[in-house]
Amino acid sequence: MFMSVLSCRQLFAVLLPKFSHEKKASLEVVHKHGPCSKLQQHKVNPLSYSHADILSQDESRVASIQSRLAKNPVGGDNLKGTKTTLPTKPGRILGAGNYIVTVGLGSPKKELILVFDTGSDVTWTQCQPCARYCYDQQDPIFDPSTSLSYANVSCSSPSCRKLESATGLAPGCASTTTCVYGVQYGDGSFSVGFFAKDKLSLSQTDVFDNFEFGCGQYNKGLYGATAGLLGLGRNPLSLISQTAKKYGKVFSYCLPSSSSSTGYLTFGNGGGVTKEVKFTPSLPNPDYPSFYFLGMVGISVGGRKLPIPPSVFSTGGTLIDSGTVISRLPPKAYSIMQEAFTELMIKYKRVDGVSILDTCYDLSEYKVVLIPKIVLYFRGDVEMDLSAHGILYAVKASQVCLAFAGNSDDADVGLIGNVQQKTFHVVYDDAVGRVGFAPGGCN
Repeated sequence: MFMSVLSCRQLFAVLLPKFSHEKKASLEVVHKHGPCSKLQQHKVNPLSYSHADILSQDESRVASIQSRLAKNPVGGDNLKGTKTTLPTKPGRILGAGNYIVTVGLGSPKKELILVFDTGSDVTWTQCQPCARYCYDQQDPIFDPSTSLSYANVSCSSPSCRKLESATGLAPGCASTTTCVYGVQYGDGSFSVGFFAKDKLSLSQTDVFDNFEFGCGQYNKGLYGATAGLLGLGRNPLSLISQTAKKYGKVFSYCLPSSSSSTGYLTFGNGGGVTKEVKFTPSLPNPDYPSFYFLGMVGISVGGRKLPIPPSVFSTGGTLIDSGTVISRLPPKAYSIMQEAFTELMIKYKRVDGVSILDTCYDLSEYKVVLIPKIVLYFRGDVEMDLSAHGILYAVKASQVCLAFAGNSDDADVGLIGNVQQKTFHVVYDDAVGRVGFAPGGCN
């Protein structure tokens, strides 16, 4: 079929996920602005974060990534380990545009609600006594003095010396012995504190001693009411690398279709991966090895492959990122796709755009909407056939927008954002160097 049939009710539909717990433990994923968690009880009102706010934060994040990569464009089947799955939820519950999970830290274990991010390496959380400043979070701030397994990392340790490659900032020293980390993000948010190690619990049985993380004493920014961030990048200090002996550098997730439904974040592969998952190579970039680059080669709209040369995508490269909301395309590619999309949406009334989204429609008068199917193509004959949730971004029924944006320059890196990843089972096999997709991941 060349068109997706979507009712207005389905624009905000709730899906009930089913999880298999064989050989794995689960972390639930929700969106930070959704109603699926106790976090909605927090005094930070999630409704106070508008779509314009989310898109503005997204624009800052993308600008930061593109600035870091501007001078270094990317060139040119067996999974290992056991499996641990964490339920994922939309981060909208907490007042930000990303996805969150709950993990345990310390002895005895204290639960922390963290944003998970494939574009970051260092995991960090706010810590008492908040020597400079801690923002308001949902649950009590982690107090390292109450954990029997907590210890600071020394300045002379190899891990401290690796911090600069993970954060872009050279570490410091406190009292001449304790390693001090600092990490700053594109929107100006930051965390500074002691680099430490403690027991990390992903499930009742999957517990990691001496997990290294940032214990933040000075934290400001747009983290909503979360406790911090879970880094899933490729650096040696990321969670993926620190748990590699058990999980073989394999993890996967499904991002839920709406803020009212849940997904999962899985570490390892347990009994293996289904044949429905199709893999494309994850391209190495020696200058920025933490990111997951993919070889995007084409787009189709409404069943028609668009006349976009693959070189258009390879100029700046393309990376997949769980923390970016809206996918970014080279301006030439976006222009051709947008024109094809609008031709097939001619019966619907165009309205003003919002923030970075310039192709919007008033669908408030329709019970059923026909949407042109969009497929993204990657190296290895891999197709990402987007669901309706990955094609449209609904600000409100009278303002539903094409969920893509164009970069300002063809040399800027392209990004596959989390809107397009919704409902896919996305598998990262970093031991082999590949990323895979399968539809229907959250069902």
